[in-house]
Amino acid sequence: MAGKFFEAFASLAKGLPEIKKPVRTVRFTEKLFWTGIVLIVYLIMAETPLYGIALGGQDPFALMRVIFASRRGTLMELGIGPIVTAGLVLQLLVGSKIIDLDMSKPRDRALFTAANKVFAIIMTAFEALVYVFGGIYGHLELNIALIVFLQLLAAGIIVTLLDELVQKGWGIVSGISLFIAAGVAQQIFWSCFAPIVAQDGYFVGAILALFQAIFSGQVAAIIIRPWNLPDMTGFISMIIIFLIIIYLEGLRVEIPISYARFRGFRGSYPVKFFYVSNIPVILASALFADLYFFSSVLSSRFPNSFIASFLGTINRTTGTPTGGLIYYLTPPRNLGSVLVDPIRALIYTLILVSVCVLFSITWVEVAGLSSRDVAKQLIGAGLQVPGFRRTEKPIKEILDRYIPTVTILGGITVGLIAAVADFFNTFGTGIGILLTTGIMWQYYQLLVRERIEEMYPGISKILGI
Repeated sequence: MAGKFFEAFASLAKGLPEIKKPVRTVRFTEKLFWTGIVLIVYLIMAETPLYGIALGGQDPFALMRVIFASRRGTLMELGIGPIVTAGLVLQLLVGSKIIDLDMSKPRDRALFTAANKVFAIIMTAFEALVYVFGGIYGHLELNIALIVFLQLLAAGIIVTLLDELVQKGWGIVSGISLFIAAGVAQQIFWSCFAPIVAQDGYFVGAILALFQAIFSGQVAAIIIRPWNLPDMTGFISMIIIFLIIIYLEGLRVEIPISYARFRGFRGSYPVKFFYVSNIPVILASALFADLYFFSSVLSSRFPNSFIASFLGTINRTTGTPTGGLIYYLTPPRNLGSVLVDPIRALIYTLILVSVCVLFSITWVEVAGLSSRDVAKQLIGAGLQVPGFRRTEKPIKEILDRYIPTVTILGGITVGLIAAVADFFNTFGTGIGILLTTGIMWQYYQLLVRERIEEMYPGISKILGI
């Protein structure tokens, strides 16, 4: 049944545009070039307005823009939302064993990738329809609505192909990570240096406002600012969180390994504290953002329905939730709001941490990172733990001492960091900072590895990299 389900998606994928895997070794400088091209295309799309849509006005989805690397009223209106949502749904189906798929088999992985691509385009079409006909843009003439829909669909397909280009080996890391990092970097820069005068008489940019406050002798005015404006509390908390995450990224347990074919060659297998990286918080954020999205649409179109009341209502003027489930799935954005409603802050933190732990455990199984899968990979690569038999069971028992523990602790930690950072109005949001720091750390490690492989290609041949 599972095979037929994914094979149906795979057959549909054959009719879609596809980026072929490189048939040769792509040099490091060439990967940098293609990564740069993908980034430039994304930035251009993020600044290109949709034809037929009026710019300006309140943004009901402002809270989820960082997560989905989207920009209101542009070709990047949907951002990476459809891709992440498609991956989230399929991973939940596989992780819960509703659909039985062995991710250690190349054929099953290929089926999953094809299904993810097709489902992402289906989600793009669905979300585009909801935006156009769900009242997000107000009332549109039928011909304008069709044009807007086609623009969003085409942009979604392009974003999917850009991500595929990077992931298939032409670029570095993934397009999704690149877009999130670029979006967060833009937001941080704007929060620091925006030259627009805000409601409190100071510049929106916190750094520029700081100089204004120093010259006027009112420094205390920009420590905590009203209306969730960027302030020094958010700037300082951003720096602190960056340092904390960088420190935690370096924590790891080194398990000694040796190469069976080359006596004397020894190394180590690192089990990081952030074992599943930032994946849990991405999936948790996507889940919360999708619920926020549907809550906003339902409260606009069917305000008196039971589902709309359960999910919660959205203030159409400010874009903030005013009740229901979604009220507790969005964080209070400053210390004042936390003090006014500490129960909301506590419930949000508990839900976010719990969901992050759940996704951590699920991702370990889905992505082939469990003790059993890692043991198989080490044995298959000709590696063993010195002093133990070269079989799967003893290696699995050693890995079981660490992997389940760091999986849960890592999920708890990323959830707490993301939640607490939001309470301090951190620039880029807590989730955005967490994602960007993890992404930049991945880029650093990959850049170092790529450079070593180019300088010493013999190492790659020996290790089978």
